[in-house]
Amino acid sequence: MATSAPCQAFAAAKHQFTSLKSARDIRTASIMPGQSRNFASAASRPSDPPKSSGNILPLEGTLVIALEQAIAGPFCTRQLADQGARVIKIERPGRGDFNRDHDTRVKGLCSHFVWTNRSKESLALDLKNPKDLAALKQLLGKADVFVQNLAPGATERMGLGFGTLQAKHPGLIVCDISGYGCTGPYRNKKAYDLLIQAEAGLLSITGSPGRPAKAGISIADIAAGTTAYNNILAALLARHKTGKGCRLDVSMLESMAEWMSFPLYYAYEGADPPELSGAEHASIYPYGPFETGGEGTVMLGMQNEREWGIFCRQVLGREELLEDQRFCSTSKRSENRRELKLIIEDVFRRADAETWLERLQEAGIANAKVNNMHDLWNHQQLQERNRWSQVDTANGKIPALKPAGAAEGLAVRMDPIPEVNQHGEAILEDFGIQR
Repeated sequence: MATSAPCQAFAAAKHQFTSLKSARDIRTASIMPGQSRNFASAASRPSDPPKSSGNILPLEGTLVIALEQAIAGPFCTRQLADQGARVIKIERPGRGDFNRDHDTRVKGLCSHFVWTNRSKESLALDLKNPKDLAALKQLLGKADVFVQNLAPGATERMGLGFGTLQAKHPGLIVCDISGYGCTGPYRNKKAYDLLIQAEAGLLSITGSPGRPAKAGISIADIAAGTTAYNNILAALLARHKTGKGCRLDVSMLESMAEWMSFPLYYAYEGADPPELSGAEHASIYPYGPFETGGEGTVMLGMQNEREWGIFCRQVLGREELLEDQRFCSTSKRSENRRELKLIIEDVFRRADAETWLERLQEAGIANAKVNNMHDLWNHQQLQERNRWSQVDTANGKIPALKPAGAAEGLAVRMDPIPEVNQHGEAILEDFGIQR
């Protein structure tokens, strides 16, 4: 299929490259979505060769060392693990990644952690201890990719900066994820998701008039993690051609600035930026939530005059609105949105949300139900498309969404969420490291 060709090309390139480096012949288990393998059993250690399944993992044979915490780094490396990379997560002895402790909502485990850390191996190292730091450096000598999102300057102080690593390991890809990047006046400034939302201007366009709001998810972390993941894949392809590694300097601010490009251009050359508009579109109307006569809120959107005509005739039954000069264009409807909202909701209060959703769908008008988290857990589309799998944890199995957009015919991993240092002894033995 056309959709799987890029992944197949990448897998072929990766196979050719990894076949040349027997010293890094570290294999991962190839499984299809829905399967899992218990890392805790000696018979199925992560270093065991994959069992034949007739499917391939695009990043099989790729070793990733992750000196990570919070969301941005772990989300990046979880996506690499989904595609078959062997990801060794370096954690602090004892409590591990501080993101393990933000809540206990998932069978006693943290919601953030279970989302971003499946299919990884955990190795606890005290990097202030010379022997443990030496062990990490030995691991990096075998690695394909090193991902870190510690505080600015932390890896350099440990002798793990790109310049030092490149001199010893020219094929290593180093991905540094930080708030603002490795240069510039903000390079040493600490950053958390909400702070980057503020710096990137997201708070200035999100929320209701007089009430700015943050995004309800860690959007700056997700942007940085996704940017890092994409660039690591590109770096692996480039290394296949050149044999050389590189440094990826991923900034949360720059990742979010890219995602903010529509409102950024909207305010081009000093023009007024988008106004705070709650759940409505800032410049197109009707496009947003509308209350109905029963439980539930209807979201709808239209972006051209043809759809506006259909909406007035077939949905509202108010054809006379097409002659109303207040609503004769997108810009006019947006300018007079308060008056138009009253007209639409006056009609919508005559029936419940499901009725209007059906009518909008029949008319070909884009629509959606305003769901909550419980609705999403039970979303019919996710169930019908078999998007749910399960992964193991120390406290039992939990549901997990399969990676979105995975290519047909290629496998993905859905392996357990590790406990702190769960694989420490096995990893050190695999690499012949003594402490």
